[in-house]
Amino acid sequence: MYVPDEAVEAIRDLERARDDAKRAERVARHQLSKFLLRHDRRWEGGTTWTQKHRDWIRAQRFAYPAQQRVLEDYLKTVEDLAERVERLTAQMAELVQETTLSPLVHALQAFRGISVVSAVTIAAEVGDLRRFATASQFMSYVGLVPSENSTGKRRRQGPITRCGNGHLRRIIVEAAWHYRHLPLMSKELRRRNQGLAKGVRQIAWQTQKRLNKRLYHLLHAGKSVQKAMTALARELAGFIWAVGQEETLLEIP
Repeated sequence: MYVPDEAVEAIRDLERARDDAKRAERVARHQLSKFLLRHDRRWEGGTTWTQKHRDWIRAQRFAYPAQQRVLEDYLKTVEDLAERVERLTAQMAELVQETTLSPLVHALQAFRGISVVSAVTIAAEVGDLRRFATASQFMSYVGLVPSENSTGKRRRQGPITRCGNGHLRRIIVEAAWHYRHLPLMSKELRRRNQGLAKGVRQIAWQTQKRLNKRLYHLLHAGKSVQKAMTALARELAGFIWAVGQEETLLEIP
């Protein structure tokens, strides 16, 4: 039975605190947006929550001081929570370097859709990927395997079980959406691949090619986007497991 050391548990507490902060930020943004919509203040400048969007919110004026105070309070809450998320993110990236998770965190960032936050989350939630003997075991742990209903010789597969670590499953599903784009080594992805062992880089690149092609076939076979993305997330979990089995994650100087 795997038992994480205290340093790993501490990082897990930190990444979950960051996730709580991010969730609170989303709620605060939603509340502010609803307040503005109730008063027919509609943003038509494109992407929301950019600096331009916040400047627009800050420039809104109401006839009654009470409403102006509500706007100021909502906006301050959003900005305070954004600062909290940013602070916790920086602390995650810094403090994980002092733990045994550091090599795995660097290796996981070779994958498209897995930046430092997702990498720390996966590493902290799983700990040691070698404790799973097969990729299927890891997929089951994440809750990405189909449910099954068998009667006699009949065997039916249903939706994913959703058993296991839901926090981890959400991170992997979110990462899977990035594979709808054609395989590409962006400047940022090349940077994140620097210093990683050849085997890790090869697995990450094969993941891009495999999952993008897989998505194309699933959609053309009539699968819904949601089902296709769930299938991609399941395969992505398998590739993540494969990286965890590599003897060397970082380049040897």
